[in-house]
Amino acid sequence: QVQLVESGGGLVQPGGSLRVSCAASRSIFSIYRMAWYRQAPGKQRELVASSTSSGSTNYADSVKGRFTISRDNAKNTVYLEMNSLKPEDTAVYYCNAWKMVLGVPYDYWGQGTQVTVSS
Repeated sequence: QVQLVESGGGLVQPGGSLRVSCAASRSIFSIYRMAWYRQAPGKQRELVASSTSSGSTNYADSVKGRFTISRDNAKNTVYLEMNSLKPEDTAVYYCNAWKMVLGVPYDYWGQGTQVTVSS
């Protein structure tokens, strides 16, 4: 079992920056894809950014050039650095750890952290 705990959410003005963190209960980064998702009120959860164990990253078009996902394997922590924030970035942000082993998916989620972009 893997536990993920997000932190760092809050209220920020449009154009501002924020960094959210996700701490894992044990070392998983070498074998898991780590990702950030978000869910705004009344909308489906969407993938924001992902980072594979080999180091490749992927971003939603809406955040490319503004958000950066990174991972610190020594601290079992993944980060999402968010710059030039817009009101439409307001959502609950969830950390996700995923891997597939012999056709069996292992999928873990954090409890979420609220990010609100408003003046």
